[in-house]
Amino acid sequence: MTNLAPKIALGSDFLTAYSRIPKKQQRSVMNFVTRFRANPRAPGINYEVIRHARDKNLRSVRIDQDYRGIVLSPEQGDVYVLLWVDKHDDAYDWAARHRCEINPRTGALQLYESETLPEDQPQPAAGKPEYAAPQPQPAANPLFNLDSETLLSLGVPAGHLDAVQQLTSDEQLETMERKLPVEAFEALYLLAAGTSLHDILQDYGPQSSETIDTSDYASALERSHSQRQFHVPEDEQELGRMLNAPLDKWRVFLHPTQRSLVERDWNGPVRVLGGAGTGKTVVAMHRARWLVSRPDWPKNANLLFTTFTSNLALDIRENLKAICTPEQLQRIEVINLDAWVSQFVRRNGFQSRVVYSGNPLYQESWNLAQGLRPSDLDVHAQFYEEEWQRVILPQQVRTRQDYFLASRTGRGVALNRRQRADIWPVFEEMRAQLARRDAITAEDAIHQAIDILRQGQDSRQYHAIVVDEGQDFTAQAYSLLRHLAPEQPNDIFIVGDAHQRIYQRTTSLRASGINITGRGRKLKINYRTTELIRRYATALLENQPIDDLDEGSDSSHDYRSLVQGEAPVVQQFGNTQEETGWLAHQIRELIEQDEIQASDICVVARTNYLCEQYEQALQDQGLETWRLSRERDNRQHPGVRLATMHRIKGLEFRAVFIVAVNDQVVPLKYSGHTDDPVEQRLGELTERALFHVAATRAMRHLYVSSSGKPSPFL
Repeated sequence: MTNLAPKIALGSDFLTAYSRIPKKQQRSVMNFVTRFRANPRAPGINYEVIRHARDKNLRSVRIDQDYRGIVLSPEQGDVYVLLWVDKHDDAYDWAARHRCEINPRTGALQLYESETLPEDQPQPAAGKPEYAAPQPQPAANPLFNLDSETLLSLGVPAGHLDAVQQLTSDEQLETMERKLPVEAFEALYLLAAGTSLHDILQDYGPQSSETIDTSDYASALERSHSQRQFHVPEDEQELGRMLNAPLDKWRVFLHPTQRSLVERDWNGPVRVLGGAGTGKTVVAMHRARWLVSRPDWPKNANLLFTTFTSNLALDIRENLKAICTPEQLQRIEVINLDAWVSQFVRRNGFQSRVVYSGNPLYQESWNLAQGLRPSDLDVHAQFYEEEWQRVILPQQVRTRQDYFLASRTGRGVALNRRQRADIWPVFEEMRAQLARRDAITAEDAIHQAIDILRQGQDSRQYHAIVVDEGQDFTAQAYSLLRHLAPEQPNDIFIVGDAHQRIYQRTTSLRASGINITGRGRKLKINYRTTELIRRYATALLENQPIDDLDEGSDSSHDYRSLVQGEAPVVQQFGNTQEETGWLAHQIRELIEQDEIQASDICVVARTNYLCEQYEQALQDQGLETWRLSRERDNRQHPGVRLATMHRIKGLEFRAVFIVAVNDQVVPLKYSGHTDDPVEQRLGELTERALFHVAATRAMRHLYVSSSGKPSPFL
């Protein structure tokens, strides 16, 4: 009979405790864990029975003279779980209060504070229980009208059933957070917040009808509810990565709803929606890693991981290094789509430079083309740019006849055939002017790339594609991606959220040849912001039409945060000087009283010019600052961060100050003016989405300030 190797797991709480001990002891722990993983039964590892422990399977192990580790070491099987590390007495005290057991209904390995004292420990005096649930008022109704069997199926341990059934308010529930297994608290919190019991049981209840063996810890560690709190390192390299960054838990611990999206064979393209902070990018990165690590991944095949901006591509590339082996990284190409397109068309003989609105070559060409505007057509100059962006470029209108046939659905200004003929020379001249400068728009470059692929000039294909920030891609971009991956299982995986669309691009996956029928999913738990910050940010988009990237609609009403937190602070000042004085005072208070690092604070403004003004004001008051550029933010660099609303996308900070939320600034008063009511509504929605994105970057503290006349959004 073959002896299987012991299974060694690390708990999430172990990594938290490890992160808090001194560096010297951390080195001792690293040495111990390495030896422990190699052979947990080695003679030098002494398992000490913990007197008064509530869980008979817990043991202490010696790290050094002063520190001890707490290990789950069941009497049966060959499983060991590192649960905690601390100074000797503190470690023993922790062990005396905790249990680590398999839930008999869900099969999850659960760590929680126990309500039941061991038989050999003196019982508390009568009338003074070791822990008592908050006593309800005589007329109060229970928070949960659930029987014990249902609560057990939600992960509530048997010893906590009475306490949970006596709860009468959300505040009382929050006092039990540290006492309950994490998944049980989440389930109860979401239930109290209004999520249906059916939906909660789908995500948190038993995942199969199997009979649970509460002594089979090896099987328990294989279940998704266990894997959000306990992880078995694959090798020494992964163990080292975990211990070198113990608080970057996204690297190894996934919520079961996230893991079910990542570790699954999908029979075609998948679209995952999720509000800010729900972990979409984390899911996308783990999906990429899971795909390229599969044994059936073809030799020499690559995966394309693409996003809209170069900043996000940089962040994703760095973060993938934290979860992938060098071999896996070689199979993943991370690049923003515009950069990919530019490189691809150049490699295939097109030397034109890709330019964007705002680029000097682009603006010079546009200004010259405007000279051909007909004098008798009563539309504003902005109309031509909108027509160019919404009709000409997306539909690849190349001739006047094409323009006669082009769809203008969604445009607010009607044009007859004669009017189209009159204004067509403007767009024809724009392309001619760009060509004279060896320049091309990004949209035209995408169509060139598609033509190259259709004609077989370049047979480049990827075995799979992962898309982040999918709401910012156009239908043409998705059409290109469809050409880059063969239609097969696991071919395209898209994450996005149209609530965060800040570039006025709408899309339709089905119109681009990407069929997600039956494969649309949604992440609903916000792990970043507090509930009160989430509500504030969501209210900015209340009653606004939000799509689902596939011609349907999306709602934010089913998103929830798991921490209530403090309400955002909204302040209005008479002038900028008063505002910046308050800003500097609040930042100092956060640093000195709340012990927040300056690099964990970001001041956000609508424009680069405003960022420069507020940066100078903070420096004048003695605060060190660091302006976020196109490069990846290095949190090791000291200083309060400053960023535009566009630049802060994809980042998160413990405290965010959104400043200068003034009239004519948010929403920004554009130099051009549109008479098109559709464009007016779209412009306001984009500005609201930008404000929403900035607000959702705040993890714990959000401040919003204005001076003079405040923004209508306030």
